[in-house]
Amino acid sequence: MTIIVAERLGGKQFGKSTEVYKFEKIKRAKEEAMKNHPDIPIIDMGVGEPDRPADPGVVQVLADEAGKPENRFYADNGIPEFQAMAAQYLKQVYNVDGLNPEEHIVHGIGSKSILSMLPLCMINPGDVTLTTVPGYPVTATHAKYLGGDVYPLPLLKENDFLPDLKSIPATIAQKAKLFYVNYPNNPTGQVATKAFFEDLVEFALRNSIVILQDAAYAALTYDGYEPLSILSIEGARDVAVEAHSLSKAFNMTGWRLAFVAGNAKVVKAYGSIKDNTDSGQFRAIQKAGMFALGHPDITEAICEKYSRRFDLLVKALNDVGFSVAKPKGTFFCYVECPQGTNSGVTFDTATEFSEFLLKDAQISTVPWDDAGKYVRFSVTFEAGDADEEVAIIGEIKRRLEGLNLRF
Repeated sequence: MTIIVAERLGGKQFGKSTEVYKFEKIKRAKEEAMKNHPDIPIIDMGVGEPDRPADPGVVQVLADEAGKPENRFYADNGIPEFQAMAAQYLKQVYNVDGLNPEEHIVHGIGSKSILSMLPLCMINPGDVTLTTVPGYPVTATHAKYLGGDVYPLPLLKENDFLPDLKSIPATIAQKAKLFYVNYPNNPTGQVATKAFFEDLVEFALRNSIVILQDAAYAALTYDGYEPLSILSIEGARDVAVEAHSLSKAFNMTGWRLAFVAGNAKVVKAYGSIKDNTDSGQFRAIQKAGMFALGHPDITEAICEKYSRRFDLLVKALNDVGFSVAKPKGTFFCYVECPQGTNSGVTFDTATEFSEFLLKDAQISTVPWDDAGKYVRFSVTFEAGDADEEVAIIGEIKRRLEGLNLRF
């Protein structure tokens, strides 16, 4: 019997592709670097998840709740107490008021599942999803699965790494049903301004497009930039939903807990899809999540650590010759690649530079060639304390200086 999978996955060609995807390339390059230089430890600046486990208070709630008989049942679209706490969190941290937890909020098993399900709510064959690049591809991938088209909007330095709304052709805007944005942004570290969100809401209202704002890093902000929700913008609740994750702000990546908030009709549609996709996250995990949402001071301490590390990293990179500004959000530093080395090596792509860093300096980064040549440094590297952070960044600087880079 010949098994042919769906065309969206390649049909008859499924499994035959020889293309090696970016993160697999990075994995293989790290393995080779460790084999070639076993005496030199790799400094992993590419990791995209927190370096610490969840707060002990969160863990204790899970331990207390896990064995309670009332928590054994399916959670379906979430327990009301979690929705109420999510609404309280949005009010306390983002000054978003007036949300009805029953109508405007539904939990998700991580924001990835939310981002993958929402196209099912909005996209018919031929519809367009607008999405920023570089970025997290899940929503665009699922829009394509459904027979939709994807219109990419490059995030360029000259536009402050914000999408140029005026560049979108009228014919595309008329066919667009969904607009995916992510601020603070992975990988650029850029934050949204209130003015940008206002322009985005106006554009969406004018063209009858639903905005999906991926707020996975929204609470990780620095140097006076206050966390900003698109739902605080006038008119946004008529056209926008926002996906909040507990992964990054509360070091709960493996716990798989998030929520979507905003336009009641879109949230209801998401709930309908979710009813036919999963049976909800374990109630004890939701109750642990409630503890986290009720303690934003956990995030404040995390932000202090990342901000301190950014100060060290940005100074070290600039001392070597890069031109880097400290980001106001996320835990990523988006760095434009040098031209090459003074010994004659040339970097035509970010991938080439990233592989060079790993091979010649044992420093792992993530390359992005979607809109220019950039590599992403993350400040979630493992370090026991502030002194070790200083030592690690100092070693990065020493290794980079030895490369004789040409800018």
